[in-house]
Amino acid sequence: MENKDSRIKAFTVFIKSSQSVQKLIKQDFLKKDINLNEYAIMELLYHRGDQPIQSIGKRILMGGGSITYVIDKLEKKGFLSRKPSTEDRRKIYACITEKGKHYMDLRVTEHEALIHTIFEEWDDDEVEEAIDLLKRIGMHAEKLLN
Repeated sequence: MENKDSRIKAFTVFIKSSQSVQKLIKQDFLKKDINLNEYAIMELLYHRGDQPIQSIGKRILMGGGSITYVIDKLEKKGFLSRKPSTEDRRKIYACITEKGKHYMDLRVTEHEALIHTIFEEWDDDEVEEAIDLLKRIGMHAEKLLN
């Protein structure tokens, strides 16, 4: 019986911890020029280069209509531009601009520093153990979806 109660407690602690971390990240983003959805797109382009707009939603788990709206906002800010594909005229690429790269150079460093601050509570071994445990529970949840 205690085993089931521990699992429910673990789930509750996991959810509450996740909510606290998300609240901290959202609070940090309120001080910046972009929101979390905009950052997700910018981070993808910053690290992976130009991306077909149609594939961005799948990579960052956002719907097509939302992607277009967020890309429009980023384009107005001068952080990205659209470029038609040379091979397929139906494909449009989102491309990070120099202004966007400069912004992300600063923002990625700040964001990583916040993440390091959040995890400074754990030593390196605990971080590795948490990665393993969270991966396992995530993969198990994925299996349960099918």
